[in-house]
Amino acid sequence: MAALTTAAPEAFAPGKARRTRPRYWRGAVLAVAGLYFVTPLLSSFVFTVHVPNQGLTFEAYTGILSADGFTESLLLSLSLAAATIALALLLVVPALVAVRLGPPRLRAVVEIVCMLPLVVPPIALVTGIATVLRWGPDHFSRTPLYQTFLAVQNESFPVVLVLAYTVLALPFVHRSLDAGLRAVDVPTLVEAARNCGASRLQVIVSVILPNLRSSLAGASFLTLALVLGEYTVASLLGFRPFAVWIVTVSGAEARMSVAVSLLSLLITWALLLVLSRAGTGSSASATAIPAAGAGPATVVPGAGATASAPAITTVPAAAPTPVPGKE
Repeated sequence: MAALTTAAPEAFAPGKARRTRPRYWRGAVLAVAGLYFVTPLLSSFVFTVHVPNQGLTFEAYTGILSADGFTESLLLSLSLAAATIALALLLVVPALVAVRLGPPRLRAVVEIVCMLPLVVPPIALVTGIATVLRWGPDHFSRTPLYQTFLAVQNESFPVVLVLAYTVLALPFVHRSLDAGLRAVDVPTLVEAARNCGASRLQVIVSVILPNLRSSLAGASFLTLALVLGEYTVASLLGFRPFAVWIVTVSGAEARMSVAVSLLSLLITWALLLVLSRAGTGSSASATAIPAAGAGPATVVPGAGATASAPAITTVPAAAPTPVPGKE
């Protein structure tokens, strides 16, 4: 018993590292998953560079930039993605902040509204949009709204696609931002900033958004991937962004179509790295909001902080009073 009692503290000492057996199954699972994802990509690459009876050739890649409509469709998709990201964040961020500050029952309402695009199929959504676009000019031909219906269908920049993509991206943007706001004490940050004299816009821009860098980057990437790969809405409405162009080219140039698909995947990965890099800020950064006429500035935590910590003042302990007879 004495030996057991003496050995127990050493066995559970915090500095002692537990010896664990190597788990080879983790490496096996990762290897299988890697083969599952890499094999189709390698097969596609071999298909683009190997031509029967001709050997290796890179014509499918060298002719992409000179292909008819490649640059225009890619720039159109990127501009649509930028506009969709801006509009989606402009709608969701204030709504989620207001929900955090308002009654808890509103959270369920906002969540249901943002999740509805997952229930409605894209084909049903685009059918309704096409019906409205055909019905509008006939009934508003003598009103200023007639020009509006024509403007949103401009082929150089179709605003109607931005509106449709924003609706489709709402579930992903909501999930990403809601997860970020759950890790932030929004009422405390807002109250501290408002007490320092900040306006509502300053609270969102200078206090809330720095704490949501990772969530904003994730929402932006999901929206970008959605816009670059969306085909149904754009095709049925008669527009030609990047995804529609790839399908159109595949009929005549199959190898070029696969090559463009591989390059678009690489572009998406590169943009993911850029957005993830932009979303990782210094965790020690803080935004100082000076209080009007109240001495030094009050520091509100920035990215990586979860709540504002009050200043702690150390008070020296008083010397004990001697008791007679117990000296």
